[in-house]
Amino acid sequence: MFFRKKINRVVDVEKAEERFEKDTEQLPLEKKDRPAMVIAALIVFVPALILVLAVFLLVLYFFFFRFL
Repeated sequence: MFFRKKINRVVDVEKAEERFEKDTEQLPLEKKDRPAMVIAALIVFVPALILVLAVFLLVLYFFFFRFL
């Protein structure tokens, strides 16, 4: 069957979580990894939030403020 490892990972969550914890213990974060992850998250989420906010404001404009 295709993707057997992925199916087993989804079905057996406890085993996958134990393996994940073991892997993270073996590979600790370095000094600048946390700021790099925060910057990467900002690069990904801020444009998406701006886009959602722009769509929301555009809908508000068309429904409420267009005829003022």
